[in-house]
Amino acid sequence: MNRTQATIITIGDELLIGQVIDTNSAYIAQALNHIGVKVTNRIAVGDDKKSINDALDAASLNNDIIILTGGLGPTADDITKPLLNEYFKGKMVIHQPTLEHITNIFVNIHKRPMIERNRKQAEVPDVCEVLFNETGTAPGMLFKKDKNFYFSLPGVPHEMRWLIDNQVIPVIKQNFQSHTIGHRTLLTAGIGESFLAELINDFETTLPEAIKLAYLPNFGVVRLRLTGTSADEKEINHALDAHFEKLKKVVADYLVTDADDPMEVVVGNLLKSRNQTVATAESCTGGYIGHLLSKHAGSSQFYTGGVISYDNRIKTEFLDVSTEILHTVGAVSQQAVEQMALAVRKNMNTDYGVSVSGIMGPSGQTNEKPLGMVWIGVANKEKVYSKVFYLRFDRIRNIEVTANQAINLLRLLIINKI
Repeated sequence: MNRTQATIITIGDELLIGQVIDTNSAYIAQALNHIGVKVTNRIAVGDDKKSINDALDAASLNNDIIILTGGLGPTADDITKPLLNEYFKGKMVIHQPTLEHITNIFVNIHKRPMIERNRKQAEVPDVCEVLFNETGTAPGMLFKKDKNFYFSLPGVPHEMRWLIDNQVIPVIKQNFQSHTIGHRTLLTAGIGESFLAELINDFETTLPEAIKLAYLPNFGVVRLRLTGTSADEKEINHALDAHFEKLKKVVADYLVTDADDPMEVVVGNLLKSRNQTVATAESCTGGYIGHLLSKHAGSSQFYTGGVISYDNRIKTEFLDVSTEILHTVGAVSQQAVEQMALAVRKNMNTDYGVSVSGIMGPSGQTNEKPLGMVWIGVANKEKVYSKVFYLRFDRIRNIEVTANQAINLLRLLIINKI
């Protein structure tokens, strides 16, 4: 049985010039993947009739489902609806339930007059099935031609998401045969992508055709994802579980978690399970480690706070770094970060302390301390450990990689691996 295939077309000049980041197609792709529909293309086109027509023609050739977002608003640049009316040879009519819905929004909820521009949003081609939009004024539309389903959705993200979840996915599930797509994901740290590929090369060659391996490197860590596809849900899940267990054994020395969780969640769960706490002392990362540790619900159970110590005066007054250390070896040094980690743990009365100091760029380097050089320290009541890293990215990515490496060192200290 062939898999159902889909193309996603996002419409808008703002997408092509980078003014707006396209999150819609990512959400749609995830929703389709969840029900076993294969996305073959994600296409962005401008507010241009020929470009949209060409994209529709191309998508129609090899796909069962075409989903468009954007261009359904009340302004002159919203050309999708009249274009689709012409493409499918229809005529515009008022959809009365949508008109009543729009009238209620403007007159009864917002206490504003119902103008003709808003009334026209209730117009739809008579050759479409209207997908009622409970969350906004632009209805979704479904066109059918030569066994293909064409869904046109508003580009406003929360409206698009509601329509996908409540209108589009149910229609697809009713009309197309589905496959099961299963995923198994683990997280590794302490090994680069190319070396990891060498390590698991023999394992990868044993994978059956129905299971694919993907490498997902990010900020000093690499996720490995197995994806299996089959019409038989029980069969593919059994195969995924068996191969995932083999993969975990191969990468055991670098395995962080066998769940699809980021590093900070793994460490947060470790700390919560042990009823332990951590504090941070950050120079070059400017609070980014604290941001990661506190961004998920429940972080107050283990993260008490931090000190952002860009200025050396803060390092001496709040983190007990001696002026002698700063004058002799400097703030970007093993001695400085070790003292920072020890002091922030002691002063905030936590089980662990994490510290960083480095040169993130694009300036500030010396002959002895190049761009990207960063020291990371971690401490508990018994020990302090530090490690130097030499990063090669721009300032923002250096900060992000440093934060992930710092949290990983904390993890290793918690589980007694350093």
